[in-house]
Amino acid sequence: MAFREQFERLVSNLLALGPRRLALLAAIGVAVFGLVGAAGYFLSRPTNEILYAGLDKEDVTRIGAALKEAGVGFDVSADGATVYVAYGDTARARMLLAEQGLPRAGGTGYELFDKLGSLGLTSFMQEITRVRALEGELARTIQTMKGVRAARVHLVMPDEGSFRRAKQPPSASVVLRTEGVDSALIAQAVRHLVAAAMPGMKVDQVTVLNVDGQLLASGEDGGDSGPGKMLALEKGVSDEIQTNVRRTLAPYLSLRNFQISVAVRLNTDKKETTETTYDPDSKVERSVRTDKETQSSQNTSSQQPTTVGQNVPQPNPSQGAGKQTSEESNKKEDLTNYEISSKTMSTVSNGFAIEHLSVAVLVNRPGLVATLGDKAAPEQVDKQIAEIEQLVSSAAGLRKDRGDVIKVAAVDFIDSGKELEPVPPISLTEALMRQFGSIVSALAMLGVAVLVVWVGLRPATRALIEMREPPAAEGALALAGAGASPALDALGEPAMIGQAPREDQALLEDWTPRRSRAPQKRLEQLIELDEAQAAAILKQWIRHGERV
Repeated sequence: MAFREQFERLVSNLLALGPRRLALLAAIGVAVFGLVGAAGYFLSRPTNEILYAGLDKEDVTRIGAALKEAGVGFDVSADGATVYVAYGDTARARMLLAEQGLPRAGGTGYELFDKLGSLGLTSFMQEITRVRALEGELARTIQTMKGVRAARVHLVMPDEGSFRRAKQPPSASVVLRTEGVDSALIAQAVRHLVAAAMPGMKVDQVTVLNVDGQLLASGEDGGDSGPGKMLALEKGVSDEIQTNVRRTLAPYLSLRNFQISVAVRLNTDKKETTETTYDPDSKVERSVRTDKETQSSQNTSSQQPTTVGQNVPQPNPSQGAGKQTSEESNKKEDLTNYEISSKTMSTVSNGFAIEHLSVAVLVNRPGLVATLGDKAAPEQVDKQIAEIEQLVSSAAGLRKDRGDVIKVAAVDFIDSGKELEPVPPISLTEALMRQFGSIVSALAMLGVAVLVVWVGLRPATRALIEMREPPAAEGALALAGAGASPALDALGEPAMIGQAPREDQALLEDWTPRRSRAPQKRLEQLIELDEAQAAAILKQWIRHGERV
């Protein structure tokens, strides 16, 4: 009942003010509450951070759609080139956008010609616009490759002169930002793409670099790029072996229960082998030559042998007493040439061969024991490690004759169960320091709201009360202010004289300034308003004085 009476009393007092005063009071209240609400809204908004800047409209549209789908609040600048997100959501928003390959814009292509007019355009401007368009289109095409996040292309077109004999070939340079792929392979693909897109350009005239300043491909890939290609090749082979081992052990141990390390030493020397084989069983007559020789000779000698009898004079020397010989010889030679079949093999190898391979595998002992059961013996653990070693050797292609080494060890991993735990939140002190500027702004706005209420609403309400006619109970307050009755001073209303106050005056009684008017003035107003009530108050004073 008390609440109902207070409510009815409040309503009656408000109705007594009149329509004009009520409208003015409502306007003041709406203005104050609107100002405080607006200040609270703007202060409660989180501080925004720049997510990406310098974007085109297409990327802003894609980013806005992706963030809206993910439930991340964002805002766009007035020029439409910068995207803002709430403080603390920057990393999350960039990860979400990176999964979808945003932002994608890497330059402007042939749409440059859409902005050119037909008048006032020189041939030099046309050529520059054409080169820019080609660069933009090539950059866009390169960015569509898997693993390429950004690309920048620079083209140098040949300048044909009238008095130049040698023709200048075109050249190009490309800067790549890759992620999760082999940069060397991407570089070779980019070189062929750019060379095929430009007329008269060769592959060795395209230079490719990454954002770290590392040269990926240039020239004819001579001796300068040999160490880099060697390292890239060894890394590729190591990654392939690690992938094979990981696929083998993952269903058996799970991914977080083992770690693999592979070291490969390759031999990329160029080999050239020539082999000639002769088959003696396979022969063919090539030529036959026959030589015949016949010799015949006769020798006759008439000289007699020297003796003592020759010194004796002879009457008639005998005739025909000499020596006669005859000789005849025949010679025949046959020469046959045979062709023996031969086989010549020439092999040139530009590949590579693995000279040495080392594989190290660390197995989480608790995870391995969990697969064997709670009561696993050390012998069982050793047996499982031996089986894992055999699996790894088979998956990696190890060869003992080549000197390959493998090591499998079971150890206890550190914090193996906390790999996927979330990052702990920031402390309260750090959060307050980050929001220090917002807190200061909120306190300033609250101060402004208090000043508005104290300086604006309070005087306006006082002015409304003073515009109203003084109530009948005001005389009783005036008499009570004279000091006759302590009860009247404490209560501030004539309830002690047996007459209830008027309900339309009780609410305004607390708002009326008691010291702004003299007691005599209040008494005059009370007598003019109600003489009977004034007489009752005087009688009450007299009785109170007799008791005292």
